[in-house]
Amino acid sequence: MKKLKKDFKILSRGYKIIFSIDKLLIPLNIISAVLESLYPFINILMSAEILNALSRGDNVRHIYFLVIITVILSFTIQQVKQVISHVIAVKNKIFENKFKMYLNNKTLGMDYSSVENPEIHIKRQRIDEIRNVGSGGGIWKLVYQSRDAVSGIITMITSIVVTFKAFTIYSTTPQNSFINVITSSLSSIILLIFIVINTLITIYFNAVSTVKTHEIWSEAIPQNRILVYILGSYINSYHAGKDIRLYNQKQMIMTNYKKTLKNFELIFSKMERNQSKYLNINTVFSLIIECLVYIFIGVRAICGLIGLGDLFKYINAINKFSWGLTGFLNSFNTLRTNNAYLEVLYDYIDIPYEKYHGTLTTEKRADNDYEIEFHNVSFKYPNSDIYVLKNINLKFEIGQRMAVVGMNGSGKTTMIKLLCRLYDPTEGEITLNGIDIKKYDYDEYLGVFSVVFQDFKLFSFSIGQNVASSIEYDKMQVVKCLEKVGFKDRLKEMQKGLDTPIYKDFEEDGVEISGGEAQKIALARALYKNAPFIVLDEPTAALDPIAEFEIYSKFNEIIGDKSAIYISHRLSSCRFCDDIAVFHEGELIQRGNHDTLLADMEGKYYELWNAQAQYYS
Repeated sequence: MKKLKKDFKILSRGYKIIFSIDKLLIPLNIISAVLESLYPFINILMSAEILNALSRGDNVRHIYFLVIITVILSFTIQQVKQVISHVIAVKNKIFENKFKMYLNNKTLGMDYSSVENPEIHIKRQRIDEIRNVGSGGGIWKLVYQSRDAVSGIITMITSIVVTFKAFTIYSTTPQNSFINVITSSLSSIILLIFIVINTLITIYFNAVSTVKTHEIWSEAIPQNRILVYILGSYINSYHAGKDIRLYNQKQMIMTNYKKTLKNFELIFSKMERNQSKYLNINTVFSLIIECLVYIFIGVRAICGLIGLGDLFKYINAINKFSWGLTGFLNSFNTLRTNNAYLEVLYDYIDIPYEKYHGTLTTEKRADNDYEIEFHNVSFKYPNSDIYVLKNINLKFEIGQRMAVVGMNGSGKTTMIKLLCRLYDPTEGEITLNGIDIKKYDYDEYLGVFSVVFQDFKLFSFSIGQNVASSIEYDKMQVVKCLEKVGFKDRLKEMQKGLDTPIYKDFEEDGVEISGGEAQKIALARALYKNAPFIVLDEPTAALDPIAEFEIYSKFNEIIGDKSAIYISHRLSSCRFCDDIAVFHEGELIQRGNHDTLLADMEGKYYELWNAQAQYYS
């Protein structure tokens, strides 16, 4: 009972989610299920009336009238069913997209530490994989299976109403002992007992079959993940086309495909054996019940207790009860088993928002008078005992150009993530104008920074939209930002100008841009935001030497009066900065300008400079 209560609680939450996305989807499915269930009974009841009228020798006009009513009712219900089915089909497609956005809104709103957490990424991926299980698991199964469950309930109720009279008609005329038993109230009780026993057996075997089916489908998820990757993500990515041909990856792809397909065949074979086994057991018991029904109704018809039409009506209605019961139990057990998939969904959407969001305003200042300072800041990533940063004390002066250098893994990018409050320090605090940054409104605080990370991303939309990060934008300002970063000549070559789409994912006339050009667009995006702090993480890594020199020579002009933090592995590109901070193994070990640091022959900066000096000569 406790398990059943939990199942209903899980289902209830699933329906609430569906209603929050589309309030009409479930009601329309219920209406469709009701019509689907009642339609056969309309034909059964009307056909029975026509047969009774014929057997009684009723007036031909009355029989024609019954036939016309039957045709009109059948046609009307069929037309209404088609209209509703069409609306449901459209809504199902829309719902699928809306539900994806429902999940994406969770992803967009969650803490960045959760977004970057591999375990949470796997949870999100698993929801998509469950979508491809069978006819769709998780929230989709709730949409589709509910209709079948309602259909089964309506069919059973209607069957009971239609056949009730058959169980209360008894013969009072003495016959032989066999007929007397069949036409007595005892036979009704015995038949009902057999129907209850068959119901319990069906419930048990359906439950066992559904659980085993769920287990088998769980085996299919990893195989499906590989198949989707091979057939979809990798091959369909035109960026992979070069590697596929140069490294003859076709053979590897085909081998993995055949291996995965073979595993799928084994899983489907196991599924088929499982379903056939329990279906055959249920079929045997159902046939026994059908035989008893034919005897029960047939003898009553022979004895004249019911007419020819009633014989047709009762036999079909009782058989419909069996189909309704089986359909309902299958749906109900499927929904209960599907709850395990729904819990995967709930586990994802219940990920807490742990980051404290303050309320103080950052007060956008015309003079860009912002001062940021790290106070004994240490940090280790979630679920890790290793400190990535240790006791960092660092102040960013107004209008300062600071370069942050160090070897890979020294903590440079992590420091930027803390600065932008993508993560919060494990120890210590960071202040903006003397106030802990946690106390500021989170979105306002993010507005203080324009950042170009090494792994920046561009949309496959127009250049203008990429720079402005908006559909509507100031075209003059976008052009100005692109010119500042050296994209002017390339922009002139593009026939659509700012409306030129990047890449060919959506538009045939999309432009394939180089890594250096993409980096320039990302730089222009940082400038367009017009934030007081600009952070550039390896901003020229993909640029050729001439383009890099062009950026550096105009760096002060590009940045203007803003504060700039510049991260680079190329020490030669840091010489224009007022201040250089040297990181090593998570610690700030040196700080000063280029000449001061280079004079310290025992320092890390001197070591790094000389290691790269051969490339500067």
